[in-house]
Amino acid sequence: MANDIRVCDKCKHMKMKTAVSKLQKLAPEADIKVACKSYCGPCSRFAFIYINGRYVTGATEDEAIEKAKKYVK
Repeated sequence: MANDIRVCDKCKHMKMKTAVSKLQKLAPEADIKVACKSYCGPCSRFAFIYINGRYVTGATEDEAIEKAKKYVK
């Protein structure tokens, strides 16, 4: 089963170009979707990634990606 990874293109704490590139390296076969996730409260305060049914947050883009590693299938 492929990994389901979603990131918000409106998030002020993540740069989509670098975040998507890093996520593709983390899970090359993943289906990465970039769009608003209607998660505006936490999104305004943290970088976040929705991965395989879980929201993972971090103070920075790199921290969120590091935390997401344990949920990669």
